[in-house]
Amino acid sequence: MAKYPQDPAAPDTSYLGFWQERHLCTLTTARADGSPHVVPVGVTYDPGRRLARVIADKSSTKVGNVLAAGDAGARVAVCQVDGRRWATLEGRAYVRTDRERVAEAERRYAERYGRTPGPNPTRVVIEIELTRAMGRG
Repeated sequence: MAKYPQDPAAPDTSYLGFWQERHLCTLTTARADGSPHVVPVGVTYDPGRRLARVIADKSSTKVGNVLAAGDAGARVAVCQVDGRRWATLEGRAYVRTDRERVAEAERRYAERYGRTPGPNPTRVVIEIELTRAMGRG
């Protein structure tokens, strides 16, 4: 993976491979005052749907920040780093509560991170409709 922008819907093999490895990521959302809220999360990347997904509890600050943006969605970024390699995905985030979408996000999380998330009746998924991808490897 060289340094470059990527097409988030059609990344090259090395970029996609990096997103398939097990890495802790960060999610950056904006607080009401505009300052960044950065938290560690697990992220899954679905270039075919041009989506990144983060499972979360509906009462979390990150979910509240996304909801506060309203129907237009919240501008967010997810990033992962491994030594000198890094990759960032940016886009508009929306909170989804329907069971099918949450289950799909849980399935993808289990596939990437090697463990099934524990039961959580208040789990939601933050879906990020991707507009930009970049990285360096």
